[in-house]
Amino acid sequence: MNKTVVDRVGRSVTFPFPPKRIVSLCPGITDTLFALDLEEKIVGRTRFCIYPKGIVENVPAVAGTKDIKLEAIQDVRPDLIIVEKEENTKEIVEQLEKFFPVYVAEVQSVDDAYVMIEEIGTLTDRDAAAAKLINSIQHQFASLPKASSKRIGYVIWRKPYMVVGKDTYINSLLEKMGFVNPFTEAEGRYPAITADDFQNAKLDYVLLASEPFPFKEKHFKEFMDMMPETEPVLVDGEMFWYGPRMLEAAAYFQQQLEI
Repeated sequence: MNKTVVDRVGRSVTFPFPPKRIVSLCPGITDTLFALDLEEKIVGRTRFCIYPKGIVENVPAVAGTKDIKLEAIQDVRPDLIIVEKEENTKEIVEQLEKFFPVYVAEVQSVDDAYVMIEEIGTLTDRDAAAAKLINSIQHQFASLPKASSKRIGYVIWRKPYMVVGKDTYINSLLEKMGFVNPFTEAEGRYPAITADDFQNAKLDYVLLASEPFPFKEKHFKEFMDMMPETEPVLVDGEMFWYGPRMLEAAAYFQQQLEI
C-alpha cells in the first residue's frame, strides 16, 4: 500500500507504507529511527550518524550530510529517504528525488524536535513508540536548569568565530533554560562574529562546544582575554542534538550548567 504525505517544506511524498528500507541522512533522525525499534529497516546512514553506539555501525554509511554516494544509496534500494532541511542541501534532495521518495523534516526548535519524532512515528507506523519517546523527553526536560536571564553565547567555530543564532534548535534549548542569547539579533542562524561583538554582548557565560570545532580548555585564555568578566564553559555538543540524545541532556545540563 502506498501512502502520500506532505513534508515540512510542502512537498508531497508518496512511498510504500510502512517503509521496509529506510535511508536517513541526519544523525538525530537516524538515532530516532533506532529508538522507535526500526533497526531492521534502516539500510543507510551518513558517516556522522554515530548513535546508538555499538548498533549504528552495522548500517552502511552511504553519505555525509552535505555529500552523497548515489551508487551506494542505489545499492541499498531504499523505499524512503529521510533528510533534514538544515543538515542536508536542497541539491541533495533534488538529486535523490529523481530516484526515490524523499521526506524533508525541519528542526529549528525544541517543539520542532517533538514534531519530528511524531512525524517519524507516522511515516514508519510507530506512532505509539514515538508518543512514548516524546513523553519521556518532556518528563526529563521538566528538570532543565533555570538560568534566570543570564546572557550566554554558544560558540561552534574558531577562525572565524561562529555562534548559534536565531531559529536554531540549540538556541531554543538555551531559551528554554532561561538564557538570553544576544546573538539572535545578528544576521543568519550561525553568524560569524568578531572579538568586538563578544565584548559588546556583555555575556555572563560563553559555551565552547566540543563540535563541530573541538574546543578544549586550552582555548579558555583567548576568550578570557577578550571578555575578562565572562566565564568560559566547555560543553559536549552532542548533548545539544535533537532526538533520543534529549533524554540524556537534562541531567547533563543540571551537572554542567550549574550556574
